[in-house]
Amino acid sequence: MKSMKTRTGLVALAIALPLSLAACGSSSNASTPAAGGSTASATSSDSMTSTPSDTMSSSSSSSMDAASAVFGEGCAAVPKDGKGSFNGMATDPVATAASNNPLLSTLVTAVKQAGLVDTLNSAPEITVFAPVNDAFAKIPAADLKKVLADKPTLTKILTNHVVAGKISPDQLAGDHKTLAGTTITVKGSGKDFTVGKANAKVICGNVPTANATVYIIDGVLMP
Repeated sequence: MKSMKTRTGLVALAIALPLSLAACGSSSNASTPAAGGSTASATSSDSMTSTPSDTMSSSSSSSMDAASAVFGEGCAAVPKDGKGSFNGMATDPVATAASNNPLLSTLVTAVKQAGLVDTLNSAPEITVFAPVNDAFAKIPAADLKKVLADKPTLTKILTNHVVAGKISPDQLAGDHKTLAGTTITVKGSGKDFTVGKANAKVICGNVPTANATVYIIDGVLMP
């Protein structure tokens, strides 16, 4: 009898131990070494048994969530996946997010030239009116080159595109004080807005990043 009880206890322990380990794994995102020295993710049993189609469905759902609030015909030109997509940009601070988006490469070059990358990335909450590459292309090449070489002027122009706080579309119309100390006026409503004296059109609005709301525009806002 004693031997049978011992065997019964060992069987119970053998069953309980993996269940206990699985429960511990489900409460942590840490990775633990697997047999043979490889690293296995400590996830719940449901996650471990998910199929590739489940993973793809989850990833697609996340992308749709990040893109669900954006508006404007220009949004179609934003990459569908990767770090430059809406989903990818949502996880990075604004200057880093912009650097991964091919539509904003000229703006990123200007931000780097002005030494504003850390300033924008570390800002707690801001709204950025981000000119696309075609907006800078409207400026004569010689003039653009001159501005890029003049750090004080470049800084003034770039900070004229930045407003404190994350501004939602329903709060967008009106006057906004910029980090340059100027005031820009946004006109319109719904999904149709223009910005500043040049009436730059918002072509893709309400784009989320980790610390900013971005409105991609088709013109450069001069102070």
